Amino acid sequence: MELLTVLGSTGSIGVNTLDVVRRWRERFGVHALVAGANVQLLARQIAEFRPRLAVVAEEAAREGLAAELRDIGLSEREWPQLECGAAGRLLAATAEEVDFVLSAIVGVAGLEATYEAVRLGKRIGLANKEVLVSGGELVMAACRERGTELLPVDSEHNGAHQCLRAGRRAEVVKLILTASGGPFRKTLPEELARVTPEQALNHPTWKMGPRITIDSATLMNKGFEVIEACWLFDFRADEVEVVVHPQSKVHAMVEFNDGSVITQVCATDMRMPIQYALTYPERAEAPVPRLRWDEAHQWEFHPPDWEKFPLLGLAYEASRQGGSAGCTLNAADEVAVEAFLRGRISFPEIAATVSETLARMGVRHPGTIGELLEIDAESRRMAREYLAARRGMRA
Repeated sequence: MELLTVLGSTGSIGVNTLDVVRRWRERFGVHALVAGANVQLLARQIAEFRPRLAVVAEEAAREGLAAELRDIGLSEREWPQLECGAAGRLLAATAEEVDFVLSAIVGVAGLEATYEAVRLGKRIGLANKEVLVSGGELVMAACRERGTELLPVDSEHNGAHQCLRAGRRAEVVKLILTASGGPFRKTLPEELARVTPEQALNHPTWKMGPRITIDSATLMNKGFEVIEACWLFDFRADEVEVVVHPQSKVHAMVEFNDGSVITQVCATDMRMPIQYALTYPERAEAPVPRLRWDEAHQWEFHPPDWEKFPLLGLAYEASRQGGSAGCTLNAADEVAVEAFLRGRISFPEIAATVSETLARMGVRHPGTIGELLEIDAESRRMAREYLAARRGMRA
């Protein structure tokens, strides 16, 4: 039986991963569940999957988890080992018993644990953008050194992984990633300054967490995916193209040197790419809806509006620069998105904040995860200082 650690078990990817495990009890078991502060859901997951280790973000959450386990009737002898914080995440990802680490913690909180799992040669299912956006240089160097298998779970990169199996890498001309276009695809540029967080959170296709939903509205999420694709598949930024596909049925396309384009198409259900990563190179029946070919379909493809969504261009530039540019891009974006969600800045000011922080920070080449996390912290501080100065000027 293959034992899993799920980093981010109470998020949407984690919940879907456990649903896949639930259907493959004879093949997969759970060694560790790692979450943030959702102790109610985590306690229910512990009761069902009986991991040996459970990790939460902070001590207060660990105390809350213990109380929740008592409330649902688990005696202490049935509890897993309860840990919290970065040390707990590392323990969960690097345990000798673990075969597969599903990395789905939002933000840089999952970076160090995933990196150390990579260094140990464990199979990685990657659903955390920050691992490669912020730490791609270090993580991929470790993958090459240890021969670690890094399998993408995000639907676009998972689709690209499948398409690339159709030919040799040397035959590939271009990778095309699709974007839904978000809720403001048809919004006039001059109206974006007046959009509200509630409108931005109303994604037309996917149900996701707040930050990734706002990133989808700005197309920053697609920019992050461009950076990820370059690291995962050894592409240059100018070999990766983004097209807007509102129906979200085609997830990725690969163009070969003879003009052929291979596409990956499936229903918008994350259990398919999760199962693909868990069972690769096998293909097994997945519990997802099938596309109906006895019904009419109309699929659209449009070029993105680079002027209306400048964060996409900033992501391409960060990919070209390499080094710490992706780390700063991600950190500044997270600060700006939080400010927008709290009503402190307008929608267009997200891009302005990221652009200014990138310019002020410059590009460095960290040699360790510790140095990378220092750059992340400094970038966040720089973005907050910029926003504070902007608020002062407006006042």
